[in-house]
Amino acid sequence: MNASTSFFDVIVIGGGHAGIEAANICAKLSLETALFTLSKDKIGHMPCNTAIGGTAKGIVVREIDALGGIMGSMADKNVLQMKMLNTSKGASVQCLRAQVDKISYPKTAQKILGKLEQLTIIEKPIMNLIIENNKICGVTTSKKTYNCSIVILTTGTYMASVTMKGDDRNSEGPDNQKTFKGLSNQLKALGFKLIRLKTGTPPRIEDSTISYSNLEVAPGSKQKLSFSFWKDSPIESNDYIDCFITRTTPETKQIILDNLSKSSMYNGTTVATGPRYCPSIEDKIVRFTERDTHQLFLERESMETDSIYLQGLSTSLPNDVQAKILKTIPGLEKAKALKWGYAIEYDAIYPTQLNSSLETKIISNLFCAGQVNGTSGYEEAAAQGLIAGINASQKLKGKSPLVLKRNEAYIGVLIDDLTTKGTNEPYRLLTSTAEYRLLLRNDNADKRLFKHAFEVGTINEKQYQKVAQKYNKVTQTLEILKDIFISPSEWNKTHPSIKIKNKESAYQLLKKNDITIEDVLKHTQIKMTFTEAFIVSTEIKYAGYLAKQDKHIKEFLKKENMAIPKGFNYQSVLNFSSETKKRFCEVQPLTIGQASRIQGINPSDVFTLMYEIKKLFRKSKI
Repeated sequence: MNASTSFFDVIVIGGGHAGIEAANICAKLSLETALFTLSKDKIGHMPCNTAIGGTAKGIVVREIDALGGIMGSMADKNVLQMKMLNTSKGASVQCLRAQVDKISYPKTAQKILGKLEQLTIIEKPIMNLIIENNKICGVTTSKKTYNCSIVILTTGTYMASVTMKGDDRNSEGPDNQKTFKGLSNQLKALGFKLIRLKTGTPPRIEDSTISYSNLEVAPGSKQKLSFSFWKDSPIESNDYIDCFITRTTPETKQIILDNLSKSSMYNGTTVATGPRYCPSIEDKIVRFTERDTHQLFLERESMETDSIYLQGLSTSLPNDVQAKILKTIPGLEKAKALKWGYAIEYDAIYPTQLNSSLETKIISNLFCAGQVNGTSGYEEAAAQGLIAGINASQKLKGKSPLVLKRNEAYIGVLIDDLTTKGTNEPYRLLTSTAEYRLLLRNDNADKRLFKHAFEVGTINEKQYQKVAQKYNKVTQTLEILKDIFISPSEWNKTHPSIKIKNKESAYQLLKKNDITIEDVLKHTQIKMTFTEAFIVSTEIKYAGYLAKQDKHIKEFLKKENMAIPKGFNYQSVLNFSSETKKRFCEVQPLTIGQASRIQGINPSDVFTLMYEIKKLFRKSKI
């Protein structure tokens, strides 16, 4: 399709990570799709750190991949370094993190989208949304109207955005790009509650001016790793580049304290809320006064540039103060900045105004995804874009939306938290936000989600069978290990430091903390990949905990699946306080489980709600 066409099934506004996934999946699902962006060359742009994954986020990328998204495979193709985090801890918190190439990653995204026959990329800013009878019908640019069935808004940090350094404020998006102003005003006029959020970025340093001799090396993992489940051969670790670690000093701290009044965060230039879990260096100094130093990472942005990202030094201090700070940091005494750090504030939609499908409650057929929903991070944005795209397709086909439960995916936790609890700061996923994190592991995202993906049409029969066969093999191996017995004489010869006294099955041996799957497989004829072996080992070592979580989930689902009648009149419940009524009316929960997670709702409110629903049900039976 070409840009002269005036009707599309779906229009996606914004070419960031949410927009990429939304546009890609809609086109793959045979929807005539348009992606509106200010510049094709900026599709997939990474204005902050060029990292994909991290704690919890790495599992989200695996979930995106399992559901048919492309972030994981794009990261694999453009990786500079990859590591498995938290390997010294339990399986529930182990996550992948990759440093990817800032220049080649967007090019990969642009190439993938450019090949989609049912996707048209249009380089024009959107001036207005066309709304009729509380339903979206299209969009307008400065010269033309484009009609559609569904709009997916993925404007990221570009709605009424302002960049800040010291006292300077500039009306612009990241990296001096244009900002969307009209959409904020229109959304407010339509009745949406907007919130003002803030994030920031650190200086970029010229590699040749850094003294690496005394810095700590931060290498990638030694084993072969990849985000994508569909990749035949994981990436060779000897192709990774090293990152490096340094620290701020007491002198750094003093310079920042002396210049706090020049920081946009502390001189009244901004009142927007920043991310708690990715604070600026000024925020770290103020919040953690007992610390004299803070860790920083030096990470290469691309093999095509000399630019090093200084992770941990996000700041809105003026350039001259940033220059003084660099001179106090080991290895950066003579460093030359290629780009100075800055803060950016922007408008976001308060996310309780969204259904769990990511369609807005106020305007029918308008979906929102990414940082416009109050989240932070490329991964959270991509996940929402994928779900919004899938649910746009589901709605146009007259099917129920894909709503992932909290026990099924971190994506389910993310969307449930946003739409039920809301957020007053840039939301970031952490493993601690998932109550069933032992089930939501890095290794088993394909098992958890492949049936959903096949049902909505985002993976094919071949991919479905590949996952099914993989877990059939895992199940069979678990049974085989119960029937393989190893004698003390056989075991103790090869493992003198971990001796056993009695003949034991391979399965029982693997329950011991100090015995690995590699140790056991040496005494069998079983051949497994690294990933398959990890899954088998985890299933055995955590069998007791997994059984407990399964029990909790059954109890959780009873409450989760108890539906609240559509249009339930919360105002009529005498035992509800005015605040409780307000919160229920704002969120409009679909189930008792969702109602129980609303901020400010206590157990007695939930019990009262359950009683009222049962009373209604009894009346309807009479």
